[in-house]
Amino acid sequence: MAKLISICLFFWTTTALFPRKSLAIDSIKAGESISASAQILVSAQQKFVLGIFNPEGSKFKYLGIWYKNIPQRTIVWVANRDNPFVSSSAKLTFNEEGNVILVDETDGVLWSSTSSIYVKEPVAQLLDNGNLVLGESGSENYVWQSFDYVSDTLLPGMKLGRDLKAGMTWKLTSWKNQNDPSSGDFTYVMDPGGLPQLEIHRGNVTTYRSGPWLGSRFSGGYYLRETAIITPRFVNNSDEAFYSYESAKNLTVRYTLNAEGYFNLFYWNDDGNYWQSLFKSPGDACDDYRLCGNFGICTFSVIAICDCIPGFQPKSPDDWEKQGTAGGCVRRDNKTCKNGEGFKRISNVKLPDSSAKNLVKVNTSIQDCTAACLSDCSCLAYGRMEFSTGDNGCIIWFERLVDMKMLPQYGQDIYVRLAASELESPKRKQLIVGLSVSVASLISFLIFVACFIYWRKRRRVEGNEVEAQEDEVELPLYDFAKIETATNYFSFSNKIGEGGFGPVYKGMIPLGQEIAVKRLAEDDKKRSLLSWKKRMDIIIGIARGLLYLHRDSRLIVIHRDLKVSNILLDNEMNPKISDFGMARMFGEDQTMTQTKRVVGTYFLT
Repeated sequence: MAKLISICLFFWTTTALFPRKSLAIDSIKAGESISASAQILVSAQQKFVLGIFNPEGSKFKYLGIWYKNIPQRTIVWVANRDNPFVSSSAKLTFNEEGNVILVDETDGVLWSSTSSIYVKEPVAQLLDNGNLVLGESGSENYVWQSFDYVSDTLLPGMKLGRDLKAGMTWKLTSWKNQNDPSSGDFTYVMDPGGLPQLEIHRGNVTTYRSGPWLGSRFSGGYYLRETAIITPRFVNNSDEAFYSYESAKNLTVRYTLNAEGYFNLFYWNDDGNYWQSLFKSPGDACDDYRLCGNFGICTFSVIAICDCIPGFQPKSPDDWEKQGTAGGCVRRDNKTCKNGEGFKRISNVKLPDSSAKNLVKVNTSIQDCTAACLSDCSCLAYGRMEFSTGDNGCIIWFERLVDMKMLPQYGQDIYVRLAASELESPKRKQLIVGLSVSVASLISFLIFVACFIYWRKRRRVEGNEVEAQEDEVELPLYDFAKIETATNYFSFSNKIGEGGFGPVYKGMIPLGQEIAVKRLAEDDKKRSLLSWKKRMDIIIGIARGLLYLHRDSRLIVIHRDLKVSNILLDNEMNPKISDFGMARMFGEDQTMTQTKRVVGTYFLT
């Protein structure tokens, strides 16, 4: 008993004195240090890990956060992405000033949080949403959090946008490549100018634009709308403008900006154990910013096709012929200021770039939007805004119309201002309709005349052919009246029999020659039909006859000309095989023979 108590006391002492080496922890307090290892902190519900990792094929080490229970290690945040280390003596320290520091004996401070706010009892904790936070113990008022310093991944609850009050930008920055977490070429940011919209930049060049926010989605990013997987959130006020989202319960979801400049939405497929991509942007060639230039619009089918919007023409036709469409389009007629101008609607489009000067009107009718644009000579176009919140309004463009795209669904309407010469007046419409009707009528009449002439010629040719046939075979032809007279109007006394398709009558033609005439029944229901059983009996009888000829006969007989006309029926409808003129007989030991009798009709090829 004393020995058991000693063992229990030993384990209790070990656990109490060295908890951080034996149990996973999710937080550290001020003054504590932890050796930088593969797992430093683990969130309370075992969802995320803060630790040190080496990219595949690299000697460099990084402090990062990744999923705990996903077998394919996926890094969602990197602290020292542009300042890696190689030594194994690094430590994670939480100093008395309330900052977390990654320090190495050789290289000194490798990374540090940047909080300057004093906290009485500071604690650093890794939360189950993947956020590393600093703050007072038990409080949710954080003085620093990793969510404010996004890497290449946007987790649920992270923000993508700007804190206008604090001057902070939440943006994604791609990795340099899949094995190098250092800052890459692409960033995903929110442009707060005009109507806020998301953009992918390569350096200072915009490569993709989502379009302005419409209340439930971005104009060109219809895939960012609410689905069964994510619920988007957009905030735009005087303090901040940002996009965020929440994922459906029990789903692991992430957005990632990859090294090639594509923004992807993934969710973890538990059945297949892999990350499944739901969409990516840019989605096709038409998403390339400025592909069609100013006043151009892109349509994607198999390839991207640029066109000028109504009232405009290519600025450089020669370049457009060579697929150089980035130069855009210019107006055909510049008389668009209080000179009888109007608007042309283009439906189902991604709205033009809204970062330039524009005006937004909320709770405004379409007539008010039209009047507002006509009252300002610098107005180029306006777009109808239909928000999911129930509000309606419009956005008016004054400087340029760029990056427009025809959408397969969820597009908006835009009304382009055109000179009077580019509009179809009512009189012009009436003239076009009148000419169209006249031309269509004339074409129909000419087609009718041509068909009538063809019919007349065809009829004449067929008559000539009949006459030629009559002369050639010298067979008499009789009309129906003469047939009636010859058979005494098909009297019953002249009836000599009846077949399956009608009765047969005898008659006398004027030259004294007797004839037989079969009058076909008009209604097939009146014809003499065989029952299905009788037909089966006939078929089986034919088969038995062939079996006898091929197997049971003393000599094997191959008929060679079996067809319907060579099957005879007796009074009881029993079939008999006839016409053995083409048949050949085989002896018991013969497998083949020769004949000069050809089956079929002579001279047919």
